[in-house]
Amino acid sequence: MGPTSNFGPVVRDLRAVRGWSQEKLAEMAGLDRSYIGEIERGDAVPSLITAQKLARALQTRLSELIARCECVRGPSPD
Repeated sequence: MGPTSNFGPVVRDLRAVRGWSQEKLAEMAGLDRSYIGEIERGDAVPSLITAQKLARALQTRLSELIARCECVRGPSPD
């Protein structure tokens, strides 16, 4: 699992910690709620501009958001 596939779950976790719905995050980021769902499920990979909007809405730096994606570990290949 790479940083791209981890992006959605990281966004979902940060949103949940804040107690926000997808609709609230979408409103804060200026995005459509259905697109937030696609990102969180991994059905869509956001552009750099969209990732920046999400980071700002989640009150974190884009670099921190990306770093969290890199830290998420999946099963180790054997």
